[in-house]
Amino acid sequence: MIWYETITLLLGAVVGLMMLGVPVAFAFLLVNVVGVLVFFGGIVGIEQLVANATESVTTFALVPVPLFLLMGEIFFHTGMALRVFDALDKCFGRLPGRLSYLTVVGGTLFATLSGSSMANTAMLGSLMVPEMTARGYKKHMVIGPILGTGGLAIIIPPSSLAVLLGSLARIDIGALLIAGLVPGLLLAVAYVTVIFFQVRHDPGAAPGYDVERATAVDLLKVVAINILPMGVVVFAVVGLIIVGVATPTEASAFGVISVLLLALAYRCFTWDALTKAVEGTTRVTAMVFLIIIGSSTFSQILTFSGATPGLLSQVTGFEVSPYAMLFFMFLILLFLGMFMDQVSMMLITLPVFIPLAQSFGLDMVWFGLFMLLGLEVGLITPPFGLLLFVMLGVGPPGTALPEVARAAVPYILCVFVLLLVLTLFPDIALFLPAAIG
Repeated sequence: MIWYETITLLLGAVVGLMMLGVPVAFAFLLVNVVGVLVFFGGIVGIEQLVANATESVTTFALVPVPLFLLMGEIFFHTGMALRVFDALDKCFGRLPGRLSYLTVVGGTLFATLSGSSMANTAMLGSLMVPEMTARGYKKHMVIGPILGTGGLAIIIPPSSLAVLLGSLARIDIGALLIAGLVPGLLLAVAYVTVIFFQVRHDPGAAPGYDVERATAVDLLKVVAINILPMGVVVFAVVGLIIVGVATPTEASAFGVISVLLLALAYRCFTWDALTKAVEGTTRVTAMVFLIIIGSSTFSQILTFSGATPGLLSQVTGFEVSPYAMLFFMFLILLFLGMFMDQVSMMLITLPVFIPLAQSFGLDMVWFGLFMLLGLEVGLITPPFGLLLFVMLGVGPPGTALPEVARAAVPYILCVFVLLLVLTLFPDIALFLPAAIG
């Protein structure tokens, strides 16, 4: 079978099964079983499939995934998230568009404690939409900041998806986590700038309202009690990696311990909250690990069948610049984002994209960040990005898909600008990893 027939058949089968509603993990496993029977030679191939499945999930590099997830789950279920939002709300006072700014700033803080953009978007929507709607905010001022900020969790460390990508692509996980810090904060600043100009252009889009003016002493007290302690968690995860004291795996364990200690200090720790956090973590971790099992073998089938070598030979034979190839990869991520979640998109594209990136001599930490940004923007790209439908579920009553899509456009443009800046000035992302390397 010619290489392009093989890659079309295998990838087409996986995508087709997903579109039919087959869970991602089982779509990979079904295609893998057929693939090993055809290319690996019958029962011997099945035995190899089982051996690969065990090896793919028994790697130390994957330990941070469940720990980062557990950290975020504890943070949400103990109610510490609400404490942060309430504190920030007092700090913004009577600032025009304050609830939109609150969404970005609060969502950015939550992004340091959550690796799931869908969960972040759903949480911000359920928390902020009722209040913003009641205050007369126009829909684009409600929907846009939530969609944009919800996605920051994918690049601001700690990101469980970055850990997964680094593990599968053999990229330095610590460097990849740290590389997302500055770009993530720049993206948050860009979102704040968008809100500023929207409010300035149309003050009625975010009507002001009277709030109780807090004294300077009250503000300092609120910040000291409800916001500054969260810096302990950020330092436990990001700081320890930057100063070289802990590996990503060790930092994820310190992160869980710090969140537990904070919950105890705030007296909001309960066994019920811990039980819900562990259940949520177990459910998501099991799903991710099942997908890893399927994806790792899928990548080997592509290589063994000649599909990946054939594609590399074909592409590198053309006079194509690395930038043109990056643009083509980005278009693929935008398309897949219309009907797949991030993990599925990543696991389908990595077996092809990583060898291509290496053949063009791209810095793999930088390329990993490019992948993460591409995965994120694909989910909010009209007309069918999955986060648009998540927003429909938690958005203001009567919201239609075109309204959500229009609200997302300025925030999508911010990501495009960031990608262009990172392409022209890669050191913006790479100087921190280089400093700690």
